[in-house]
Parts: sequence; C-alpha cells; structure tokens
Amino acid sequence: MKKYIFGFILITFQILFADFPNGNDLLRKVDKNLYSETHITTAQMIIHGRRTSKTLKVKTWSQGEDKSFSEYLHPPRDAGTKMLKLGDNLWIYDPNADRQIRISGHMLRESVMGSDLSYEDFMEDQELIKVYDAEVVAQEIFLERDCWIVLLTANVKDVSYQKRKVWIDKERFLPLKEELFGKSDKLLKKTEIQEVFQIGKRWYPKKILFKDMLLKGKGTEIIVDSIEFEEEIPEAKFSKAALRK
Repeated sequence: MKKYIFGFILITFQILFADFPNGNDLLRKVDKNLYSETHITTAQMIIHGRRTSKTLKVKTWSQGEDKSFSEYLHPPRDAGTKMLKLGDNLWIYDPNADRQIRISGHMLRESVMGSDLSYEDFMEDQELIKVYDAEVVAQEIFLERDCWIVLLTANVKDVSYQKRKVWIDKERFLPLKEELFGKSDKLLKKTEIQEVFQIGKRWYPKKILFKDMLLKGKGTEIIVDSIEFEEEIPEAKFSKAALRK
C-alpha cells in the first residue's frame, strides 16, 4: 500500500513539475518549420454543408506576410474567381460579373465560398511569434503523437483570435490541433490536422479539418495537393491587373 501511494505521489510530482520547454522558443521552431518567404500551393477545399458537400480547387502564390494571390480552378462555375491580398487590403475578382470587389471591415469575417474559413483566415500568413506570447501548460498524446499543449495570447490588438490553444507535435514542431478563441474567450473555431507529409526537412499539413463552431455543418477540409517553398514569383502576380488576366 505504501509503495502504491509513493508511486502515485511520484507521478503527480512529475506532472506538476514537468520540465516544459520555453513556450516562445517552441513557437519559433514551429514558425521555422511552417513559414517560408514564398510558397506556391495547390489545394482542394471540400465544404461539408448540412445536407450536401462541394469541392473547390485553388492555387495560391504567397510572398512574405503581405502579398498573396489565389485563383480558383474548379468547379467550372467558380473557375477564374481570384483573390488578391496586399497588406491589409483584399480584392476579389468575379469573372461572371467581370468586376472587382474590395473586402474590408466586418466583411473580412464573412465566409469564403460558404466554407468554415473567413477572409481573415485566408489573409493570416505570418509568423506566430510576432503576434503571440506562448506558454506550455501540459503534454498529451494526440493522434498517436506526443504533443505539448501550448496557450497563445495575442500581444497585438489587430489579430483575428486573441487566444489559441495548440497541440504541437514534440518531434515535428507541427500544430496538430487548435482551438481558436475571440476576445470574450468564446470558442470560435477548431482545426485538426488529419494527415501530414514531409518536404525536405519540413513537416507540413496534408489534410486539415476546419470547423466554425457557430455553423451547423460538418466542417471544411483542406487537402494540399502540392506545395513549393522559396520559389521566385513574378512581382506582376501581386497586382490588381493580374485579377483580370
């Protein structure tokens, strides 16, 4: 009995005083794994509604934190729709109406193509360490991977999610699961990486499930078909003229 009690106390002590890594150091390793100055991605977006699902295919060119250009390739009714991000500005080109629409203000919180992602989600492509302070609070097995559980708190005002709870793979430095909270600490969205792949020394999401907790659908899947890092992208790609080409 004494042996059992001693063992229980020892395990409790190890949990309470576990040697957790520095949160910000861990976040830098995540950024190093995921972030690149440029990347070109082709992906599928499967939107699961309450009754039906639809699949979109999109190609995106990104440079730094302030420039990205996306073009929808499929299905035919959406092909040619384009989005351009320059800093805090976002434009959408609708080929059916042959017009450009500037998305700003509260419109940035609206759904993209009926998905669980908002325009704000699409616009965020920056290193986490620049906008969040991190604290490692626990460790847990998730999807058969040993993870650190990390709380992120925004240190800037202009950010979509003030707090994030992240399950980070200890070995691959990849966030496998996230819970995203608003200013009132209300849970807004959840994400879960269901499949990963390796590119050189990087580990990257292959299949991600996004779930807007305010919607009744089954979520939106992003499946990455291909991604290229540090490729040169012509500057003309990030121009309003490119929207109509």
